[in-house]
Formats: sequence, structure tokens, C-alpha cells
Amino acid sequence: MHLRLIFLFTIGAVLVSPLVFAQEQNAPTLDELVAKNIEAKGGADALHALQSVRYNGKLIANEGQLEFAYAETKKRPGEIRTEFTLQGMTAVQAYDGKEGWKISPFQGRKDPEKLSGDDVKPLMEDAEIDGPLVDWKAKESTLEYLGREDVDGTSAYKIKVVRKNGDVNFVYLDPDHFLEIRILTQRIRHGAQEEVETDVGDYEKIGGVFLPFSIEEGRKGDPDKQKTVIGKAEANVPVDDAIFHFPASASK
Repeated sequence: MHLRLIFLFTIGAVLVSPLVFAQEQNAPTLDELVAKNIEAKGGADALHALQSVRYNGKLIANEGQLEFAYAETKKRPGEIRTEFTLQGMTAVQAYDGKEGWKISPFQGRKDPEKLSGDDVKPLMEDAEIDGPLVDWKAKESTLEYLGREDVDGTSAYKIKVVRKNGDVNFVYLDPDHFLEIRILTQRIRHGAQEEVETDVGDYEKIGGVFLPFSIEEGRKGDPDKQKTVIGKAEANVPVDDAIFHFPASASK
């Protein structure tokens, strides 16, 4: 290495080290980060008052070549139904808090099918209205603050969440607003390790709570991620629980 490069590297290290040290010294604690995240979303009272949410928008997949009409309904304590519609066909994924099921017309299956325990895992997480940090103790998760990490140029706070079922979320919080900007999920699914990266943003206030209106998701390292763009969201809409349950006619 040339002497000039060595000198510049040394000067750079000297200048950066105090900055890194200052960041570490001023870093909030884990409890403070969780509290700031809850406050940023609207506060605990507003979050708990939000009992159901209905979304409508579009889902863009296959490198932008496919665009589905998107509809999703979530209801506490942990129910969800998601629909994707294209050319008159609608795919359904649903979870009623106990079991999950799907309808997959794009794979030639028009009858409802129950999901395996592994396939239900993503739906269980998606059913959360307020994310993995809110009420983490009640969910029997464990949390660990891992410092800061770069997320596309943002020095984000990184929190590790180990869920009751063993699945792991790495939650990245924006350092200015303390809202999630990325969640990396690791789980064992069908005997293999799976890593799913979800980038969220474009938060808007619905029913007193800030919710993401842009969700980009795919396997880690895969450039072709599917993107959901929310056009409309409604808070505390009346919801018939029957929409989450496996159709009775299909179980006969």
C-alpha cells in the first residue's frame, strides 16, 4: 500500500472512531427504542384501540409484469384474510387464529385447501396490526438490541426478536422516526432455512396509528421482490369473523 493511502486510512480511522464512539455512548436502550417505536406509531392507547384494518391497493410481481388488485383485512387478536385478483380470478390466503387455508386458482386449484403449520407461520406474523415490537412480552418473544447497521444508506437501529415458535425477526428502525424500515425474517420452513426481507415505508395515519402504505418483500438477495402499494385503508371496520374461517362447505 502506498504511504499516502496508509496516511489517509489512518486519518480516516481517527476521525471516524470518535463519531462511532459518540453514537454508542448516546445510543438508546432496548426499552427506550421499543417505547419510541410505540410512540412513533401513535401511542399504546391508539394502537390498542385499532381493532381492525381493511386495505385496498395493488400488488406488483414478476419484475413488474403482473399487477394484481389487492385486498386485505386484519382483525385482532390475530386474524387475516388477503386476496389477489387478476383477470377475474382471486387467490385467497387466510388465518383465523388457529388454522390457515388458501385458494390458489392461478395454480389451477379453485377449492379451499388447509395450510401446513410451516405455511401458516408467515400469515401469523402478517396478522399483527402493529408489528413484532408492540406487546412483545405478551407474545412471549425475547428481544435483543444489536446496535446500528446500514440499510440502504440509513444507519438503522437493529433489534433481534425471537418469537415463541422460534422464528427470528431482525427489526431495523429509522434513527429519526423510530419506525420500521426493514424486517428480515429467518425461519425453518419445510426443513430448510428461509430468509425473507421486507422493506416498509410511506407511512400514513389511519385511525390514529401510522401504518406503512408501501411493502416490498422477497427472499433475501433476490432482486425480484413483490411490491404492495396501498391505495386506501380503513380503521375499525365491522368484520364478519366467517371470512377468516375455512369454508364450511369445503370441509364436508
